[in-house]
Amino acid sequence: MISFQNPASMPKPASRYSQLALAEGVTRRLEISGQIGVHPDGTLVEGLGAQLDTALANIDRALLAVGMTRANLMKITVYLTQNTPEAVASYRARRDTWVGDGTPPASTLLIIAGLASPALLVEVDAVAAG
Repeated sequence: MISFQNPASMPKPASRYSQLALAEGVTRRLEISGQIGVHPDGTLVEGLGAQLDTALANIDRALLAVGMTRANLMKITVYLTQNTPEAVASYRARRDTWVGDGTPPASTLLIIAGLASPALLVEVDAVAAG
């Protein structure tokens, strides 16, 4: 069972995420390696928004492969290579749409100098339990 909390004793989240994700009585824990904007056939999509959407779709595929859904997500970590207000806003909007109306998982956003290839603009890793 995963419970999400935003304790009054902690800062209010800056956007749509939970400060805490507590897994109790869990028998399975899934660590998903960083996912990038590459389709299963190996093609890289262009542009930050498209790469983020594809990386999130790859997270969905990973969850599905082990019989989990987004409801099992405890935390996502996103690495962006673009340090602009527009890039951050695009990430937050796409994450919020992807999370939907459910309780949002814990989340960390990092702005980094680069990924394994200059063509990569975003990478997303995740932790799930259930």
